[in-house]
Amino acid sequence: MTSSTIFSGVSPISLPPAATGGNSPLTLRDMLFFLRMRWLWIAATTFAFLVLAGSYVLTAKPTFVANTQLVIVPQVSGSEAQRAFAEDAFIEGQLEIAKSSDVVGGTVTALGLDTDPNFVDQTPSLQDRAKNWLMGASSEPDTASQEAAGPGPRDTQPQQQIEDGRIHDRAVATLLNMMGVRRIGSSTIIEISAAASTPQQAVDIADTLARQYIQKNIAMKANASRQYSEWLTRFVSEQQRGLAEAASALASFTSNPRDQFKLAELQSATDARRTLYENTLNQLTEAKQRITYPVSDATIVSRATLPLSKARPRSTLIIAFAAAVGLGVGFALALIRHAGDRRIVRPNQIADAGGLPFVTLLATSRTRNGHSARFLAAGTGSSTAAAYPVIPGMAELSATVVGLRRKRRVVIGIVAVNPGSGASTIACELAVLSSISGAQTLLIDAAAQKSSLSKSIAPHSSTGLVDVLDNGELIRTAALPLTPTLKFLPLGKVVAVSPAIRLSSRRTQLSFAELKKEFDAIFVDISAFSASPDANAIAPELDGVLVVTSHGHTSIDDTMHVIETLRNVGAEILGAIINHAPKRIES
Repeated sequence: MTSSTIFSGVSPISLPPAATGGNSPLTLRDMLFFLRMRWLWIAATTFAFLVLAGSYVLTAKPTFVANTQLVIVPQVSGSEAQRAFAEDAFIEGQLEIAKSSDVVGGTVTALGLDTDPNFVDQTPSLQDRAKNWLMGASSEPDTASQEAAGPGPRDTQPQQQIEDGRIHDRAVATLLNMMGVRRIGSSTIIEISAAASTPQQAVDIADTLARQYIQKNIAMKANASRQYSEWLTRFVSEQQRGLAEAASALASFTSNPRDQFKLAELQSATDARRTLYENTLNQLTEAKQRITYPVSDATIVSRATLPLSKARPRSTLIIAFAAAVGLGVGFALALIRHAGDRRIVRPNQIADAGGLPFVTLLATSRTRNGHSARFLAAGTGSSTAAAYPVIPGMAELSATVVGLRRKRRVVIGIVAVNPGSGASTIACELAVLSSISGAQTLLIDAAAQKSSLSKSIAPHSSTGLVDVLDNGELIRTAALPLTPTLKFLPLGKVVAVSPAIRLSSRRTQLSFAELKKEFDAIFVDISAFSASPDANAIAPELDGVLVVTSHGHTSIDDTMHVIETLRNVGAEILGAIINHAPKRIES
C-alpha cells in the first residue's frame, strides 16, 4: 500500500452486461478517449518530425532560380497539319539541344563554374559515390585496372589535365541537375531555368545558357550551310563541265547542220544545262552568305531577373509536410500501442470481460497543504472521524457498498491484483465512511505479506488477529476503538500460517458469523493476489470481494485471472476498482 497519494474523483459506473457476440461500434467517445490516452505519442512523434524538418530548413543551403525565355521561329513548310507536326518536332529537338553537353559545357567554361568551390565540390560526395556504385561505375578512376593494362594514351597526358577534365565533367553534371528547359504551353517560347546558391549566379547561368544555346544553334546552321556549300561547289563544277560539253557539241553541230531536229535537241539541252548551272550558282552564293552571316532560329525575349526569394528549400511546405507525416506516423504508432496495450485504462475493459455489476475509477491527488494522507491513528481520543482526511469522492463508492448491507450485515474483502495498488487505503476509507454513516464497522488487517494498516494505525499493539484466532475472548481487547462506531483489528505477529488461511479452515475461535452479530459492516484487507494465496483461501468465507487494480499498470489478463480464480473457489465478486486513474480519465 502506498500512503504517498490519496484518491479523489471517484465515479462509480454502472455498466450493462458484457456483449455476447460481435464487437461494439466505434463511437466518438472511444475516439476522444484514444486521443486523451495517446496524445503524447502523437505529439512526440510530430515534434520529432518537426525538429528534423526544422534542422533541414536551417542547415540546407538556400537555392535561387532565375528564368530566361526565348522564342523559336521554326523553318517549316507544307500543309497546316504538316506544319504543326513539324513545329512540335522542331521545338522538341531544340529543347534537347539546349540541354546538350556542348551548351552546358560552354556555360561552365564561360562562367568558370568548374573552378568555383561553392558550385561544385572538388571531391565526390557520399551520395555521388553511392549513385555511381549503384550504376556500376566508380566516381574515381580505377588505378588498379590502369596499372594492369599497362601504359596507354591516357598515361601520356599530364595528370593535372586529367584531373581538370574530371572536375569539368563533374561541374557539367552538377549544372545539368540544377537547370531545366521546358516549352511554355503549346507556344514556340521555351524557358531556361537555372538554380544557384546566390541570386546573381542564377541570373548569370540562365542568361549564359541562353546565349550558349543561340551560339550552338548558329554554329549548327553554319556547319550545315558549309556542308551544303561544299556539295554545291562540287555540283557547280560538274554542271559547268556539262554546260561546256553541251555548248561545244552545239557549236560543232551548228557549223555543219545536217538535222534540224538534232540541232533543236542540242539547243534545248544546252539551255537546260545553263539554267541548272545558274540556279545552282545562285544557291551556292546564298549558302556562302548563310555561312558568313548566320541567323539563329531562337531569340531572347525575356532575360533573367534577380529572384526576390529563395526557391528551395520551401520552408513552409517542408514544415507542413513534416507535420502531416508526423501526425500520421504518430497516429499509427499510437494505434499500434493502443491495440497491443493490455493494461487497464477503461472501466469497460473489466466490465465487458468479467461481467461485473460495477467498476469504479479513483483518481490520484494530494491533500491541500501538500502532505500525503495518513491512516486514522488509534488512541486519538476523537469521538468522530471528522479529523480524518477522507478521500474526496469515496462517498459514492461507499454508498454503492452500503447498498449491499441494506438487507443484511456483510463481510467484504478488498484484494489487489498486484502489490502497491492501494487496496489497504481503500479498505480503510470504506470503513471510515461506513462508520460515519452510523453503522457499527470493523476493519480487519489480514494482509500478512505487508500489514500497512497495522503499522500505520496501531504500530504498538500487543495483540491482534493472530491472537484472536487462538482465543476468541481477546477480541474485546484486540479490536481497537478508533471512533464510537469504528474498530480496528490489527494483524498481530504471524508465525507460520497466515490468518487468512487459518480462517478458511473454520477451526478457529473467531468466525465472521459471530462478528456480524456485533458489527453491521466488516472490511477485510487481504494480501495482493499475486503475492500471496490468502485471497483464494479466505474469499469463500466472505460475503463479497472488491478487486483493486492500478490504472495503466495492472494488465487485463492478470485481472481476469484473479476474477476467474476467485469465482472458481466460490467467491462472489462485487465489483472492481481502478485506482490511480489520471484526472483526465475521470471525466
